[in-house]
Amino acid sequence: MRQLLLAATFLALPALAQDKPAPPRDAKAEAEAAQIRAPVEEQSAVSRGSVTVSGQRIAYTATAGTLTIRDDEAKPSASYFYTAYTKDGGGSDRPVTFFYNGGPGSPTIWLHMGSFAPVRVTTANPEYIRPAPYGFGPNPYSLIDKSDLVFIDMIGAGWSRPLGEKSGKDFWGVDQDAEGFARAITRYIAKNNRWRSPKILFGESYGTLRNPVVAAKLEQAGVSLNGMVQFSTIMNYGVRQSGYDQNYLTLFPTMAATAWYHNRLPSRPADLRAFLDEVRGFTTGTLAAALAKGSNIPAAEKAAVARQMAGYIGLSEAFILRADLRIDLSHFQTELLRDRRLAVGRLDSRYTLNMTDANADSPGDDPSSTAISGAFVATFQDYATRVLGYKTDLPYRMTARGPGFNWDWSHRPPNSNQPQTTPNSGLDLAWTMRTNPYLKVMFVNGYYDFATAFFGAEFDASHMLLDEAMQRNIDFTYYEAGHMVYLNPDELAKMHADLGRWYDKTLAAPARPAPRPATQPGQ
Repeated sequence: MRQLLLAATFLALPALAQDKPAPPRDAKAEAEAAQIRAPVEEQSAVSRGSVTVSGQRIAYTATAGTLTIRDDEAKPSASYFYTAYTKDGGGSDRPVTFFYNGGPGSPTIWLHMGSFAPVRVTTANPEYIRPAPYGFGPNPYSLIDKSDLVFIDMIGAGWSRPLGEKSGKDFWGVDQDAEGFARAITRYIAKNNRWRSPKILFGESYGTLRNPVVAAKLEQAGVSLNGMVQFSTIMNYGVRQSGYDQNYLTLFPTMAATAWYHNRLPSRPADLRAFLDEVRGFTTGTLAAALAKGSNIPAAEKAAVARQMAGYIGLSEAFILRADLRIDLSHFQTELLRDRRLAVGRLDSRYTLNMTDANADSPGDDPSSTAISGAFVATFQDYATRVLGYKTDLPYRMTARGPGFNWDWSHRPPNSNQPQTTPNSGLDLAWTMRTNPYLKVMFVNGYYDFATAFFGAEFDASHMLLDEAMQRNIDFTYYEAGHMVYLNPDELAKMHADLGRWYDKTLAAPARPAPRPATQPGQ
């Protein structure tokens, strides 16, 4: 009997154990376990299409997928989403161009869906795009006629994600971000055997600060570029610091162009380009000298300069004098058309916003941004799944910004003994151009862009202090459009023609660079 009781007790022990209270839940661990992860194994969805560019029908292969980059110990560190368009029969030595947007924090949906891919969203000029269904179809201004095209999303945006023990903060910084892109580009080159291809970087907005840093890292890794397109450029964030006058000078010609567009000038010139040449001369001469004097400027000189400024940017002399000749962007946006209760856009000052408060000193929104977002987002989501055939449970993030996003703005240019606290990647570009004297650079500028003003690009390029021979490797083009020049269909056609000529020049058999000065013994 005693043996039976012992046996019964023994058999009951597992049941008793199961009745013990469950350990406390680790909500964070459960959330991380349930989170959808990017794949370590590279994915791809392949489809085919065709487009007619300049009367030529071009058949192409589209590949939407991921590139897995690894750290120096070969551990997977990040998965970059990309979409590549390669001309059928083009060969492994055809030029390839790598595109990305800016932010920092933006995916490359804007360049992909609006500019030079074989397809694009239909845009008008300038107006709010009506709700769905949206216009979308073949892009007669695609650069597939000159180059294969690869559009890449930054980590934390689109479908690009960190892997393993890495997190977004490992990629969210000037140098960290550029290192990741350099590895992703190198991975694409290696995976697709494109080592013999001419290579071009195409960055928009913050992507133009990224471009020189990526180029320098690639050059140091043995990957030399043929060209770089700086589309709506901001290489130097130092000029935007409070207390410095350079940003007022940088923005002034764009203010003049905006006043010209909205017909707010007392005597509106017929020729915009000739007018802006005059404004440039005033900005670098009279205005720069006046601002340099600070509060020591004589009252008579200050009044005379304010009078000239009013003639160029359409604001009253009294307003300009109250601002001490230093017009903040937000004040200009709301003051120029205040009598019509309108503010002008920042990304594209041709767009206007109805103001709730006619006395406001800053706009409540940017009409040039909200006007297009719905069309681009919805069109890409449909196109990626229905046409490209890319399937994933990951949410497509329209920005990497959010909780935990804190961009590291420190930057160490090549051969620098000390990091910059505010980046100027013009130093990286100058180093790369001196190292690789065949590198060609094209700056693409919209006259009505306040976010990355064209005069700022001119200032940064001129302050790289290149010799005359290297300066000839730099081209500038200008368009009557804003930050996203491609929203203007007329200017998109001109830009395609300009870029086509630049590609032809850049990819032609290179002439020998100018000889370097002979060094003296001991140097």
